[in-house]
Amino acid sequence: MGPDTELGCKLKQQRTSASVTLAQVAHYAHCSVSHLSNVEAGRRTVYPEVLSAYERAIREATDMRRRTVVTGVAGALLAPQATSELLRNSFSERLGATPSGDDWEERLIDLGRSYMSDGATVVQERLAADLTVLQHATDSPHMWSVAARGMAIYGKTTKGPKDAIEWYRLAESAALRSDDINSRVWVAGRAALALGYEGAATPTALAYAEQAIGLANGHPTSGLLNAQMGRAHALASSGRADEARATWDDAQRTFEALSPDDEITDFNYPFWRFAVVGSLLHARLGDSAAEHWQDEVDAHRPASMVRFITHVELHRALMMARSGDYAGGVAYGEAALEALPADKRSQSLYLMLDEIKQR
Repeated sequence: MGPDTELGCKLKQQRTSASVTLAQVAHYAHCSVSHLSNVEAGRRTVYPEVLSAYERAIREATDMRRRTVVTGVAGALLAPQATSELLRNSFSERLGATPSGDDWEERLIDLGRSYMSDGATVVQERLAADLTVLQHATDSPHMWSVAARGMAIYGKTTKGPKDAIEWYRLAESAALRSDDINSRVWVAGRAALALGYEGAATPTALAYAEQAIGLANGHPTSGLLNAQMGRAHALASSGRADEARATWDDAQRTFEALSPDDEITDFNYPFWRFAVVGSLLHARLGDSAAEHWQDEVDAHRPASMVRFITHVELHRALMMARSGDYAGGVAYGEAALEALPADKRSQSLYLMLDEIKQR
């Protein structure tokens, strides 16, 4: 019996013992009854926000002692940090020591830094812990904004586009509850760039890009920049090269209007990071400008950002494969990915290697 099956069985036992229905849990989890049924059967992963929904539903129906059983089940099977945060939050709520909105903003910015430098596994564990706690604190538009941006980053740490899109949809719904246009633009734009850069789910990437661009209404923000870059990549992957180039020109104008600083976080675009996105776009388009952007990355990338060496090397491998040296491009790409420690690899890199291997 795998961990998901074991936890699903125990959650079902606790739910039925407390006379709680799947519909009651679904109300807090913001997902369907059928999804929760699959969770209890072990066919779906038990994400922290689902566990938290069980805790909240059982909280409404029973006393504290039964709730501690749910948390105890989590302790055996979820990341220790997530369980610790869940326990701490339960006591903090009662002692009035919950983090403020500004505290959460600082944690989110720190997670954005971690996303840029650490591997997906590390970031996912930290985000799982924070989202587990944050679900209890979404009592204001500001907190929904924080949750939405956290969910969008979490989507980037998942194993495949399908799971990522589910998180982007949750993030989109949370951003809508925030009643904050900039949060809505950022979430939709981040989803567009993530999917567009990965060459995955192109129609969905375009839809998110158009949504963000429409909401931004020309106001230059990092969310609009994300959307324009994502749209350019999705168009390039769809064979619409001229539209992709025109959209990249829009992105360059937005980048120049933003004048971003050198802070390394997922919420900021220093020049070297913008150049990484340009490198892959022009490699996909078969443009010689790709070499210019790759040189810019090499010249300006901070030494600590070793993961992005692999990004650019895979872009070069794609150019080799597309120019006729298929075997050489594949070999170059495989060697580049192998040179990066496994805990630093991401979904984007694996999807990029798959793209190189396509004839």
